[in-house]
Amino acid sequence: MKFGIIRERKNPPDRRVVLSPEECQNVLSTYPEAQILVESSPIRVFSDKEYMEKGLEIVKDLETCEVLLGVKEVPIEALIPNKKYFFFSHTIKKQPYNRELLRAVLNKNIELYDHEVITNAKGARLVAFGRYAGIVGAYNGFRAYGLKYDLFQLPKAESLLDQQALIAELKKIQLPNIKILLTGKGRVGNGAKEMLDAMGLKQVASSEYLSDTFNEPVYCQIDVSQYVKRKDGAKGSKADFFQNPEDYKSDFFRFAKVTYFYIAGHFYGDGAPYLYTREDAKQPDFKIKVVADISCDIDGPVASTIRSSTIAEPIYGYDPVSETETNFKSENAIAVMAVDNLPCELPRDASVGFGEAFSKHVIPSFFNNDKDGILDRARMTQNGKLTPRYAYLQDYVDGKE
Repeated sequence: MKFGIIRERKNPPDRRVVLSPEECQNVLSTYPEAQILVESSPIRVFSDKEYMEKGLEIVKDLETCEVLLGVKEVPIEALIPNKKYFFFSHTIKKQPYNRELLRAVLNKNIELYDHEVITNAKGARLVAFGRYAGIVGAYNGFRAYGLKYDLFQLPKAESLLDQQALIAELKKIQLPNIKILLTGKGRVGNGAKEMLDAMGLKQVASSEYLSDTFNEPVYCQIDVSQYVKRKDGAKGSKADFFQNPEDYKSDFFRFAKVTYFYIAGHFYGDGAPYLYTREDAKQPDFKIKVVADISCDIDGPVASTIRSSTIAEPIYGYDPVSETETNFKSENAIAVMAVDNLPCELPRDASVGFGEAFSKHVIPSFFNNDKDGILDRARMTQNGKLTPRYAYLQDYVDGKE
């Protein structure tokens, strides 16, 4: 089995990679029958030289490889027919901007495996960058807080080497006695929590957070069971919420009354109530002034997120009264950090973590007849057609929706 690590060609450039040089070496020592070629790249976070030092061959093209491993969408003109490709295709939710890409994949008889649908038998994702989105998102949130109030100036995350360098910068700052709220206890939320804990911030329970005052900055991490409640007043549960989100309403406003800095690291599902609405943000007792929206659902559950932002310009202001964008330093503005590709700012750490998961969960499937069905579940296309699991995309491909 010959694997190829492709050069990322999407703009803006993404420096991440599926397998680091060390992870390539681990794969080859575990599976001597495997081969890995690396397409030369001037932008990859690991240089060609670093791969060569681990004994990898650097090549100009990957025509001889069977399985091609990438991170972002491959431009249509760069797709090699009749290959197996792994990348984030951003098509499983029928994203209009990638319809032509999926059509090209089918026309070129490519077997597409989307990282987003690499799951275990229970449907849990096995490879993801979420933890690193949480790590960078939390850091960027503190950076936005410092800039809004002219308290401190943190360097941009992309200018720092790794997570430890981010933590070192955060340890230097002085925060006022604010309450910081973090939603979500999955990969993203817990990635953000790593940063709050590394700073030495005190974590408090929701009951204390809502009612007590503190003489130091504190944070509270909550999940869905604490920010929604059943409309009929009956006792709800997480399982019930995920089955029947329409039976629930937001119970978030009680937190908004005491929170100045909010980190949104939750997963939002269709049909679930918004955490706070534009009307909520207009209320005089709505206290949130800085939002690090890692989840970044536009015009969705976090009403102040009216667009995504960029690594180059990560912060904008939301004026709750006019519901429009404004200068984030304005007194009434909510400063919003809503970068939608946060792991790109920590490409080395993100690539190492992603590669460890990929070689643990995915690579063995090529050598054990896919005994756990991992490849089968993630295979979106085969023989020029959508596979049965992804047949729901046919009308999308045909332009009917």
